Amino acid sequence: MRMLLRAVLPSETANAAVRKGTLEPTIKKILADLKPEAAYFVATDSGERCAVIVFDMKESSELPKVAEPWFLAFNAQVTVRPVMTPEDLAAAGPGFKRAIKEFGK
Repeated sequence: MRMLLRAVLPSETANAAVRKGTLEPTIKKILADLKPEAAYFVATDSGERCAVIVFDMKESSELPKVAEPWFLAFNAQVTVRPVMTPEDLAAAGPGFKRAIKEFGK
């Protein structure tokens, strides 16, 4: 299943990693293990560094492998949620129809 991971790095932790020269190599290692479809780096609305990553997760048991590197390396706040492409959304039609029939009164 296609998933979206958002890892917010606390400024103090990320600044220390930048000063030590470990931020980039640590993120590269995490991404090499995750093999994402896409990875973006942004600032949050409150100014922290943030990674936004789209990847495939076959089983929920993979969650520790996905999230723990961010927790352990950066003390990050991590969220993971399923996402859909436009094609996935188009294929969801029967689910919409069923929900409308059962609950859309």
